[in-house]
Amino acid sequence: SKRHNIFQVISAMEHINLTDTFKEFKELKNIDRATIVRILEDAFRSQLVKQYGSDEKFNVIVNPDKGDLEVWRNRVVVADEDIVDENLEISLSEARKIDADFEIGEEVTEEVNYLKEFGRRAILNLRQNLAGSIMELERDAVYQLYKDRIGQIVVGEVYQVWKREVLIRDDEGNDLILPKNEQIPADFFRKGDTVKAVVVRVDIKNNNPYITVSRTSPTFLERLFEVEVPEIFDGLITIKKIVRMPGERAKVAVESYDERIDPVGACVGMKGSRIHSIVRELKNENIDVINYTTNTQLYITRALSPARINNIVVDHENKKAEVFLDAEEVSMAIGKGGSNIKLAMQLCGYDIDVFREQSELEEDVQLEEFADEIEQWIIDELKKVGCDTAKSVDRKS
Repeated sequence: SKRHNIFQVISAMEHINLTDTFKEFKELKNIDRATIVRILEDAFRSQLVKQYGSDEKFNVIVNPDKGDLEVWRNRVVVADEDIVDENLEISLSEARKIDADFEIGEEVTEEVNYLKEFGRRAILNLRQNLAGSIMELERDAVYQLYKDRIGQIVVGEVYQVWKREVLIRDDEGNDLILPKNEQIPADFFRKGDTVKAVVVRVDIKNNNPYITVSRTSPTFLERLFEVEVPEIFDGLITIKKIVRMPGERAKVAVESYDERIDPVGACVGMKGSRIHSIVRELKNENIDVINYTTNTQLYITRALSPARINNIVVDHENKKAEVFLDAEEVSMAIGKGGSNIKLAMQLCGYDIDVFREQSELEEDVQLEEFADEIEQWIIDELKKVGCDTAKSVDRKS
């Protein structure tokens, strides 16, 4: 049969162009060929219904890869005087113009010149319907693609930097949003920068997929460990829990099901080789990797590292723990701005109170040792009234 190439035929028709629509379909990366064919066929069948009242006797053949489109109509041969519906029937005299051997009752299949039959307005409407279908398909495909990628790392290029968010585009040109509250405080982006983040949410806003990525999520740190530590990727080491103060500090509890593998050593790597790349990606975030254990006292002890603990009293019922340390260990247990003890509490799920144990030889403690617990202006005011040590404050009170 004669095949019309839609690129050649339509390009000859001024202001009526379906070719671009076919090209757009060909360029879609996230949509399978069967779906493309179905959408195109549905659009043409819808137009056939408008034109002829029914599409029952029509065959639509679509090849979006080449731009080929054929519409064929099947009609039954009847006597000239017996025609009731020209869409379903063809007269014997008309049939024999196609082939002199046709007889009454046989079926005639002929190609429809839809460009001529549909008319200019119908073709333009068809073009608009196809363009709308393309947009809807692309939106749905991107939405589903990233819905399946939630929790996975994506890499993109900074396209636009705004005050409250950064617009990133992936390799396929999809837009990703990195809000300010999902950025590490030390993050600074310029257009063209390469950014690594984890997909945390996929929504629909204004009928378009809205993909939110994060660099502060604990999941982001977990995925970075999976990339850098083969034992985690292979399932030999499990990350039990991660807590973070993005850009400042993080604690990661790990466990190995193979006694021959040291989970902490594997995560840190030889001379810190594995963890250093993660730290750099997170803008020098201080990462503590500890061995997970079901022993609560031991778990809290490890969670408060690098501080050395003398004794712990645990109230399991109320999820509280009292930790006793030497005076010089208190600041390490608390950490800068309370970061160490806050993360330890989040990691273990216990409220932790820190108490210093003072030896008999220690007569007093300088106020400066409380810098992590007491704001500097309070210490300065106390010094103005002659309180330089803990005991001097106690005497004044």
